[in-house]
Amino acid sequence: MNTEVETEAYYDILANADDELLFCLKARAGSPDKPQILFNGENHALFYRTADQMIVLDYIHPDVAPLLAKTDSVLVAEYSEPAGDNPQKGIVREYTASVRHVSKLPLAEFK
Repeated sequence: MNTEVETEAYYDILANADDELLFCLKARAGSPDKPQILFNGENHALFYRTADQMIVLDYIHPDVAPLLAKTDSVLVAEYSEPAGDNPQKGIVREYTASVRHVSKLPLAEFK
């Protein structure tokens, strides 16, 4: 299997009053399939959008890390910017991604 790896350095994570998290990421082609975030409690996470598409989420904010460390799922909203033949800006799709807590992220194999 050939895994496509991207790094998402510019994204937002929002928390509501109940400490539920919303990840806002740029839209990718295709629909997610069994999306899952791997998180080890530190400052990076791996987002498996599909089995062969992985997104490295760089620099999880220190205020957000404890919230992510205690949740089993997050809401993900993918948005698009106006460009070329797409004049629309806004949410393209939203879905729930499970969060799997791990002791170590497999980052070395993707560098």
